[in-house]
Amino acid sequence: MNEAPKVDLTNCDREPIHIPGSIQAHGALIVCDGTGGDVLAYSANTADMLGILAPVEGSRLEDAVGPDVAHTLRNALATSDDPSRPALRMGLELPGGLFDAAVHRTPQGAFMEFEPHAKYSDQPLETARMLISRVRSIGGIDELVDKSVRLIFAMLAYDRVMIYRFEHDGSGKVVSEHKRRDLESFKGQYFPASDIPKQARILYLKNTIRIISDAQDERIPIVSNGRASDEPLDLSFAHLRSVSPIHCEYLRNMGVAASMSISIVVDGELWGLVACHHYSPKSLAMQQRVAAEMFGEFLSLHLSALKQKQILDTANRARRSLDRFLQAASQSADITQLLRDSLPEFAHIMPSDGVGLWLEGGWTSMGSVPPLPDIAKIAELVGTASGGRIWGTDQLALHLPEAASYASAACGVLAIPLSQRPKDYLFFFRKELVQTLNWAGNPEKSYEIGPLGDRLTPRKSFAIWKETVHLKAQRWTEEEWEIAEAIRAVLVEVVLHHNELLADERGKADVRQRMLNEELNHRVKNILAVIKALVGHPVREGRDIGEYVSTLKGRIQALSFAHDQVVRGADGGSLKELLEAELKPYSGEHRTILMKGGEFWLDSRAFSVMALVLHEMSTNAAKYGSLSEVGGRLDVNWKRTEAGDLEISWRESGGPLVRKPSRAGFGTVLIERSIPYELSGDSSVEYLEGGLNARFLVPAKHVQGGEGAETVSDADLNSASTREINDTLQEIEVLLVEDQMLVAADVEIMLAENGVHNVTTAPSVDEAMKRLKNFTPDVAILDVNLGTGTSLPIAEELERRGVPFIFATGYSDRSVVPASFSAPVVRKPYEATALVGAVLRVLAARDNVH
Repeated sequence: MNEAPKVDLTNCDREPIHIPGSIQAHGALIVCDGTGGDVLAYSANTADMLGILAPVEGSRLEDAVGPDVAHTLRNALATSDDPSRPALRMGLELPGGLFDAAVHRTPQGAFMEFEPHAKYSDQPLETARMLISRVRSIGGIDELVDKSVRLIFAMLAYDRVMIYRFEHDGSGKVVSEHKRRDLESFKGQYFPASDIPKQARILYLKNTIRIISDAQDERIPIVSNGRASDEPLDLSFAHLRSVSPIHCEYLRNMGVAASMSISIVVDGELWGLVACHHYSPKSLAMQQRVAAEMFGEFLSLHLSALKQKQILDTANRARRSLDRFLQAASQSADITQLLRDSLPEFAHIMPSDGVGLWLEGGWTSMGSVPPLPDIAKIAELVGTASGGRIWGTDQLALHLPEAASYASAACGVLAIPLSQRPKDYLFFFRKELVQTLNWAGNPEKSYEIGPLGDRLTPRKSFAIWKETVHLKAQRWTEEEWEIAEAIRAVLVEVVLHHNELLADERGKADVRQRMLNEELNHRVKNILAVIKALVGHPVREGRDIGEYVSTLKGRIQALSFAHDQVVRGADGGSLKELLEAELKPYSGEHRTILMKGGEFWLDSRAFSVMALVLHEMSTNAAKYGSLSEVGGRLDVNWKRTEAGDLEISWRESGGPLVRKPSRAGFGTVLIERSIPYELSGDSSVEYLEGGLNARFLVPAKHVQGGEGAETVSDADLNSASTREINDTLQEIEVLLVEDQMLVAADVEIMLAENGVHNVTTAPSVDEAMKRLKNFTPDVAILDVNLGTGTSLPIAEELERRGVPFIFATGYSDRSVVPASFSAPVVRKPYEATALVGAVLRVLAARDNVH
């Protein structure tokens, strides 16, 4: 048999990582024929791991794993028509214990992967849903990637979580990171394309989640029974596929013992990775992997929509700037001077480091641009190369060698001709990319060097990237070329036809701008149309998790544009929080929404009914009522009646003329009948010309609270300016005691958004007491019920030290807090305004005492 060729840095791009002939040690693999009958191959650890006594080689599947498990696996195989979406079966009972199985089929046969079953309190769908609910309303890409790493860090407990974005040339940049405090940062760092070779990126597209449980690279060989094909087994879709020795050395040189990655796929291309590192061996249970995979699918879809929105917003800004220029041009007699004066406006349109105008042999510029003596050479180059069209490059020195001398000032150029004659141009310049980068880690940090050389360390990798991108600028994107075309269309119109009927010419340019805007808008609508089509197909009962994930992709994206709903438990929810969730999206400087009332807790039945009614009222107000017009106003008040019932008053004013509907649609029926029918309460609606008035009465038996209960209203925050709040909070130390990782991560994000960055988190009484040995916080937030006990011992210690604190609880009243404590209570799930308001109040009370 011929010896396999050595794999090293000279041929890693050709390394056949999809056919390694082995798997990782934390699971076992059985490969059967396409029907799940005869065993064709298996990993060498199969018998030991699964506890199989009978010989695996040459056996039938039922002989190896038993008839019941074999029957279950064949049923799963029947539902697996996409190898990238394996069918999953949890908790299969085998002699070696309970196992989770992933089953997929390729032309080579049926692949069955087994991993030890781990019980978790959170189901994968519930965990993924919780993660999605926290990011679905985010409207910016930077905020999305920042919060996503925090949530994955909390959910999966890896030591470092990064989002790694690919550039057009295959190199990558760490754009977001959350990590252990003692680790150096990789955020902002670039790495060359060879760090993740081409064939690895192809596999990331096929198999969107990748687990490495131990970088020591214990490889379990796959044994063939002789009846399998001579062709090596393709493990592209196998989660247990063993790892390239080059990649394992790369991880070890960084001190990383285990890793996980989730592919971020946008428009069918690999946009980036969620990369998780752990500094000791770590296996991820299948349930957690499914949750991570589902969240990754949502992240990809949400990112895609935000990218398209960003493109559309950029086009709108460009159009508005060009409209202002056209308006000025219509009133200007000196177009040459107008163009020179408009450079700041053009700089605002196009992301660049400098902008210049070469017009009639004269030069006007702002920002970072080439030296004046070289401008004429650049104009001559563009005139020769462009053919009267827009011309650009991110490596000017390749076309003009002397440009290497001023690469730090201008390395990339985008030139827009002002006419068909090659003489006048509007230039945009970008600096050499590496000039703006610095290594973010500890400069004294040393890394282990393995047998394949010091190239496989992050610092050496970064140095190689700097060599690769030498004399390069940030690439001009397709969207920026489109904006340049729009600028050119306007400028050519103005320069060539200023003495003609400018109003008519401006109309033509505006049509072209509108067409560009409509095209970008069309792209967004195409994405939404696809997602809407997916949502239109309901999920049938009996489908496995893999199928559910595929359907959920569309549904979760539709949810990201829906109203933010209150997370409610079995015991109901807060009326105030429900109203805020329904009405907050419609508030703004041109509309007024005033809400007044105490803290009331509705039981689960009343909460469900009022959620439907208030949602219908809110959407009607936004579509047809007072919230549909500038200057509209909505007043919502609620209070107890003398009989103890909860009365809710809804008054609209300042909107369009109100007329009673000619017929009662479903929404009208829901508003008028739900409360009387479901709760034995009362509901009435008056269609007055000045605005709709409504009154809802919820019987006392469905309502708790309101009798002097302490609440935190918006006024607590609105009474202080943003600057005053930041000045108060930015230096304080907070102790957060919370036993739920995801909830703790949410609270940290809420506090960080309000200026609080020094937060120490503890999941239990013992951990909190250990933390208190080394420091005394300024304020503490204590979850009353910690699962295995309460936080009352911590409260006693804090009270002894004179440290103010806040209790948090999901219960509907204060009965869980002893009367001896006067601390305020904030309701869970947390709401940022209430939480920060409570912190400000207890700090103010402390200062008044002192």
